[in-house]
Amino acid sequence: MLKIGTGASAPPFMVMDVISAANALAASQPPDAPRVLRMEVGQPGTGAPAGAVAAGMAAMGRGDPMGYTEAFGRRSLRERLSAHYADWYGFDLKPDRLAVTLGASGAFPLAFLAAFNPGDRVALASPFYPPYVNILVALGMVPVVIEAGPETRFQPSVAALERLDPRPDGLIVASPCNPAGTMLHPDELAAIAIWCHANGVRLISDEIYHGLHYDSPIATAASHSPSAIVVNSFSKYFSMTGWRIGWLVLPEDLIRPVECLAQNFFISAPHVSQVVAEAAFDCHPELRENVSRYRRSRDHLLQALPAAGFSRLSPSEGAFYLYADISDRSNDSVAFCARMLAETGVAVSSGVDFDRTRGNRFVRFSYCGPEADMAEAAQRLLNWK
Repeated sequence: MLKIGTGASAPPFMVMDVISAANALAASQPPDAPRVLRMEVGQPGTGAPAGAVAAGMAAMGRGDPMGYTEAFGRRSLRERLSAHYADWYGFDLKPDRLAVTLGASGAFPLAFLAAFNPGDRVALASPFYPPYVNILVALGMVPVVIEAGPETRFQPSVAALERLDPRPDGLIVASPCNPAGTMLHPDELAAIAIWCHANGVRLISDEIYHGLHYDSPIATAASHSPSAIVVNSFSKYFSMTGWRIGWLVLPEDLIRPVECLAQNFFISAPHVSQVVAEAAFDCHPELRENVSRYRRSRDHLLQALPAAGFSRLSPSEGAFYLYADISDRSNDSVAFCARMLAETGVAVSSGVDFDRTRGNRFVRFSYCGPEADMAEAAQRLLNWK
């Protein structure tokens, strides 16, 4: 019998199954049926900024070569990213510490393989973005789940880390986080980064939702720890999901190891996507208007969802998610979401994707779709309750 590799046993990212079910429902409906409203996936309802797309089209129209770049990306893009850290964080970051990647999804395996060995223990707070755990397990690493709740805004803390015995080899944090939309405030992130560096714990900070924050300021782990790895992406704030372009901020000791991995795994990120990403930094007015739309949808849902029976919501400090405790309505969030889709045409994600032990009593609402759709979804749920 032929062997099957350990990576073949990775569990599904179940939100993708919800997308398939919503697509199937939409395809089966008659033309005059109410549209399926999408609140299940974290894909901005806006496309790449117009100026950035124009720059890419112009480059292709000129016949610019769109071949391989350096494994870490075009030098001009890395310099623009360096300026971005000065502008947003007041942090002096050398371009040589930046690696352009195939989105954040391509960045995580590079970071994990460079920072950890098979059998290493990597901590993270639950609820979490499912691919963190699925990639770690596929690479032979051991996730150490810290169950977090509303008392810490579903975020880890130094106190929780101190209780781990033995200490982990690494820690993944996300701020703003998926699925709860909560943040580590700057002093909390600083305390965790300093603790990790002092205790030999490699910190990986997922900062892909930076720019999508509403009431609390953002901070980057790179400014608090020389050993931290930062993962970021053009997918969320820059609204460039399908362009598959992201980046890593690397500590000095991992620059060459990650470069060698990137050369062998990916060669380079798509050239045209790098051109578009560089131009996106000139499009902040358009991007800030996107954030304003998300804020308005968030504010509306924070008022409307409790009236529709979703009264226990996470603090929505950033990203475009609300995490709702539905234990007063169901203890089977998968079935609950399936029934909601079938009866209201509103697609949301079950919490079991994000929390293997408690997710059966949570659902995640994503509000990055068109404002009118978010308002209509809330009205349908109000009538459904």
